Amino acid sequence: MPRPTDDRKKLITAAQPKSPAAEAYRTLRTNLQYSGLDDPIRSMMITSAVPTEGKSTTINNLAIAYAQSDRQVVLIDADLRKPTAHHAFGVSNRFGLTGLLTGRCSLEEAVISTHVKGLSVITAGVVPPNPAEMLASRKMDELLEELRERFDLVLIDTPPVLAVSDAQIISTKCDGVLLVVKAGKLKRAEALRAKEQLTFVQARLLGVVLNQAKSADGGSYYYYGS
Repeated sequence: MPRPTDDRKKLITAAQPKSPAAEAYRTLRTNLQYSGLDDPIRSMMITSAVPTEGKSTTINNLAIAYAQSDRQVVLIDADLRKPTAHHAFGVSNRFGLTGLLTGRCSLEEAVISTHVKGLSVITAGVVPPNPAEMLASRKMDELLEELRERFDLVLIDTPPVLAVSDAQIISTKCDGVLLVVKAGKLKRAEALRAKEQLTFVQARLLGVVLNQAKSADGGSYYYYGS
C-alpha cells in the first residue's frame, strides 16, 4: 500500500505554488525549454553523482512544473534499487516498470494518474535481481518510444551515476540529462567523475541543478547550464 503522506510535503511545486522554491522549479523548466528550441527535449533523465543529493525531489517537482504548463507528462521511477515515486505521490507500486518489462501488466495498468492534473507516473514495481539488464533491454527501448508518442514529456529518475551503471544505460536512451548536486555536500572530484561517465557514453548533459543553495529571498534550487 502507498504511504499516506508526509512525502507529499516535498512536492512543494504543488503544495506551495507561490513559494520561492516552486518559482525556482518553474525557472528551471523555462531554461530547459529554451535549451531545446533547436532540438526539442521529449525525454529527460535526472540523476546525481551519489545518493542523498535530492534528485528524486527535483524530478518530482520539475514534473509537476511541466504539468502545470498544460503538458501531458509521465514520470518513470527507474531507480529499481531504491524506488521512491510511489511514496512521493501516494500511489500503488503493484506493477510498475518491472511489471511492464516482464510482461506482468499492460501499459494502461502501469501508468497511474496523480493528484496533479496532466501528470502520470510509472512506479518502479517489484525490485528485480537484474536492474541494469532490464533497463538495457529492447523492451525498455520500445516502452520509451511508445511513451514519447503518448506524452509530451517523459521524465526518468535513475540511481546515482557513481553507484551503478543504470544511469549510464538510460542516459543513452534520452534526449538529455540533468545532474543534481547538493550545495556544500558533494566533492568536486565526484561531480566531475559523474560528468565524465555520462560524457563517456555520449549522453547530452543539459546542465546541473544546484540543490538547497539558500538565497536572500528563500529560494533553494538553481539551474546552471553545462
